[in-house]
Amino acid sequence: MAVGVPEDLSRAEATLLADGGPFELVDVEVAGVTIRSFKNRIRTLRDLLTKSVDFGDKTYMLATDGVTERRITFAEHARLVASVAAALRDRYDVQPGDRVAILGANCPEWVITFWAAISLGAVAVGLNGWSTAPEIRYFLDDCEPKVLVADRKRVERIEGDPGVPVVVMEVEFAELEEHAPDAGFAELEVGEDDAAIILYTSGTTGRPKGAINTHRNVASYLMLNFYNGAKAMMLAPPRGDDDPPPLPPCQLVSSPLFHVSGLHSAAVMMLAVGLKSVWLMGRFDPAVAMRVIEEEQCTGWSFTETLLHRMVNFPDADKFDLSSITTVGGGGSPVSASLIERTRDIFPNARHSVGIGYGQTECAALATLNNGQELIDFPASVGRPLPTVELEIRDPLGNALPEGEEGEVCLRGPMVMPGYWRRPEATADTITPDRWLRTGDIGRMEGGRLYLSSRKRDLIFRGGENVYPVEIEKCIEDHPDVEECAVIGVDHPELGQTVKAVIVPRLGHTIDIEAVRAFCASELAYYKVPEHWEVREGSLPRNAAGKILKDVLRDANADSGFVEE
Repeated sequence: MAVGVPEDLSRAEATLLADGGPFELVDVEVAGVTIRSFKNRIRTLRDLLTKSVDFGDKTYMLATDGVTERRITFAEHARLVASVAAALRDRYDVQPGDRVAILGANCPEWVITFWAAISLGAVAVGLNGWSTAPEIRYFLDDCEPKVLVADRKRVERIEGDPGVPVVVMEVEFAELEEHAPDAGFAELEVGEDDAAIILYTSGTTGRPKGAINTHRNVASYLMLNFYNGAKAMMLAPPRGDDDPPPLPPCQLVSSPLFHVSGLHSAAVMMLAVGLKSVWLMGRFDPAVAMRVIEEEQCTGWSFTETLLHRMVNFPDADKFDLSSITTVGGGGSPVSASLIERTRDIFPNARHSVGIGYGQTECAALATLNNGQELIDFPASVGRPLPTVELEIRDPLGNALPEGEEGEVCLRGPMVMPGYWRRPEATADTITPDRWLRTGDIGRMEGGRLYLSSRKRDLIFRGGENVYPVEIEKCIEDHPDVEECAVIGVDHPELGQTVKAVIVPRLGHTIDIEAVRAFCASELAYYKVPEHWEVREGSLPRNAAGKILKDVLRDANADSGFVEE
């Protein structure tokens, strides 16, 4: 049976979702299929953009590398977007439905170009900034943009004519910003189901595919966040007379814009709610991040696991005042309980609000959420399905499985993409005719909560037993000497595969393999205990979304396809 809104709703949830309430649910038709959606919902990203001018002289974004900075208000941002949009239309003939490719490190020019494309009814294509020259050319051949807006570093990486007109951010972008300083937003109609964004999948295996996010998809993500925020406010204890006033909300952003965690969760979300965002430019430096938190009084941070490791293990963390941070959240890859506890230690005022979400680019970033007391009580879960999200665990034949049984996580709702760009076969393999997304993740439902086991392709088949790497990785990372771990399968002539663990020691610690093996044996069945061990210094290879590149671990000669920044 599909899991939608749980029956055991809290009073706050019931109030918010009730008929006539601010988050009332209604049936809508998408691609011929009836799904649940919010009645009073955002229709398009373009609507958000045009309304953002009402926030006036409030700061929209501060971009800093720790030395230089640029502050942009909402009013200034609207003016710059309108001018750049006019330039894209006048100079490059960008029309509704055309693609505008963006390739660069996080910077104001990236964000302005994105919103300029949205204002024209065009499709913003966020290209992976870590990509090598062949991968970049593949992206451009695939999406066929009218223009590529890129920073100098990545233009030089292409080495030669990319085959499309190029705007180099450091050289020509200022001209676009002043192309039409008095321009307004063009008058045009944009539909909820029009494509707004293409983001390429992480490419941990195979060639990346361009996941299309429509205006409905991204607006659904925003509405889920608004709902979560409203519920948190209703459940928050009342402030005492002696309590200091809360700081103005301010989000620290370190996630890349070519990923949903940077684009949807920050660039779009902060514009939608009229709040300040602080963007870290250049290579992530924990010292810079902590100083910026202290100076700008940042109240929230959305992490990837890679950067979270760097933050919680920074040796001088106690020299910075991080008390302004009251909310911390992340997703994209499993996070061990020990890492979550260290996060609570370094951000003490976020101890009761740490959150872990589950979603994919294919469902506009979010489907379940576990935060606050729920995460404390059920630390191994990624949470309950959110309103408008239907979730089923299915067997290989597509049959729904009962609670407690493991199978593929399948999702349906207004956040599910229409498909992959120009990949009908891949779309058909991923999206069923009745609009269910086959995520490729293995999990189970217990008590209305989702527990993830692994990706299909990461399963290890040992002597007839299914071995789930995530379970073993979480166990090993709970050992006090281990910083991070990845578990992979190794071919075996009789068993099919055996288990191998690749581990990185915590800073200042050494690894005793036999001690870690014994630790695992005390927690896991014998066949799950790794038979092969490898200790690595540094960190495990990851893509920009923080996901471990297990193909690289399996084959030392494999090319990750990325240039680490």
